[in-house]
Amino acid sequence: MVRYGGPADRGCCGQGSIIRSFRLTRLRVPLAAWGGRAGHFALASRGMIALFTDFGTMDSYVGQLHARLRAAAPAVPVIDLFHGVAPYNVRAAAYLLPAYASALPSRTVFLCVVDPGVGGTRRPVCLEANDCWFVGPDNGLFALLLRRAHKPRVREITWRPEHLSHTFHGRDLFAPVAAELALGNVPASLETKIEDRTDWPDDLAEIIHVDHYGNGITGIRASNMRSDARLRVGALTIASGSHYAERCDHDVFWYENANGLVEIAAARGSAAHQCGLSVGTPVMIP
Repeated sequence: MVRYGGPADRGCCGQGSIIRSFRLTRLRVPLAAWGGRAGHFALASRGMIALFTDFGTMDSYVGQLHARLRAAAPAVPVIDLFHGVAPYNVRAAAYLLPAYASALPSRTVFLCVVDPGVGGTRRPVCLEANDCWFVGPDNGLFALLLRRAHKPRVREITWRPEHLSHTFHGRDLFAPVAAELALGNVPASLETKIEDRTDWPDDLAEIIHVDHYGNGITGIRASNMRSDARLRVGALTIASGSHYAERCDHDVFWYENANGLVEIAAARGSAAHQCGLSVGTPVMIP
């Protein structure tokens, strides 16, 4: 069994910790023992906070995250990286996250919430990987990120806000932690390890996201594919291509997308409609 973590950081949460507080909307929430900027685990202030969730954009959840982050760290830019993860699908999110995180600069803080077990026994964690911070639940969401990272460091968040809802830890717990990390502070936390999901392959040969064009994104890294490989989806055989302009309308092909994953598309059409793609559709590599 593989576990990911790092050496203990005695400088983060020791006797020299600073007791701070900041205003979150209309509540004044104390943050005890954040640990300041001391210790090798702490990094300098971030460049931005990136949101990665399964919240969608039709409800108020994303807006509430923005409001909480704005109150806690008003000078830090917040971007909506990805809110279209299939609801509750932690495994799909685990393969999407490292691909899309790689496109953002170092010193980004990723606030990651795909958390069907919110309110249960899963731990809240923050981890440093590839010179970025990631905050979210320890439920498999970070499994592939940690497997591919070089010497990641993982900590279980022990800080809790005065008011913590049972169903929205993204707003009440993870957002304040992300804000503090963006300001260069490390939360009250303990060194820990995260067990790898050894039952999850390095590359997932199935559709993990369908975008609004009807393109089907897989969990396969294109760098592990031959450029002339053919895929099979059901009874269909799909050849490779490089870009849309070389194809006739509605031709189906696969290509390496801008984030390094194998993607199935129909030129100026919907591969999801033409090929029956949805999240979880198996993709065969003959």
